[in-house]
Parts: sequence; C-alpha cells; structure tokens
Amino acid sequence: MSYDLAVWVGDKPADDKTAGRVFDDLYDRYIDSEVEEPPSERIAAYVAALLERWCDPTEDEEDTSPWSTGPLIGAASGPLIYFPMRWSMAEEASAYAAAVAESTGLICFDVQQNQLRP
Repeated sequence: MSYDLAVWVGDKPADDKTAGRVFDDLYDRYIDSEVEEPPSERIAAYVAALLERWCDPTEDEEDTSPWSTGPLIGAASGPLIYFPMRWSMAEEASAYAAAVAESTGLICFDVQQNQLRP
C-alpha cells in the first residue's frame, strides 16, 4: 500500500474542489498521456530537494527511502510530479514533501484526501 502526492507548478487553487480538477487535468495531460515531457526546472529542483533528505529508491541499499518509485524523477512530467511513498513512512515523508513544496512556491495535493496540503 502506498500514499500518493501530487506537486505542480501553478497558481494556488481557490479550494480543494478546484485543486482536484486542476490535478485531474494535469494528470491527464502529463502522466496519463502517450507524449512524455521532461520535468520542468522547478519540478526537477523539487525532486533534488527531496533526494537531499532521502535517497532515490534506485540507490537505496539499506531500504530507508520512503519513495516507492525510482528513479523519483521518473514520476515527473512537465509541471507535475505524481509520486507514491511507502505507507509506513507516509506521515513523515509527506509532511516533508509538502513543506518543501510550500517553501518553493509549488502546489501540493493529497490525492487520497482530495485536498491541498498546507
């Protein structure tokens, strides 16, 4: 079981319902599309910041990374990253991921709860 977050570049949606629609649109355009786009510079920098704290799963010999997919940057396309983390580490890792997103001006959306992360 995993816990999923979506982080994207854009203006902050007015509410959770609007954020859900924005996420659905971005997901359809960038993740569930046959056209692959490289991650935007801001998303690439965000992923680099996450990997400063916990290593990429592809390099995790001690099984300490919370990220469930590797390479983590592979979960990013254009202005969006949609990534899973291990349920057992989700509370700590998602709080950190949301804080990094906020500090860099990115939008963080909790896919399970259909709500913006503060």
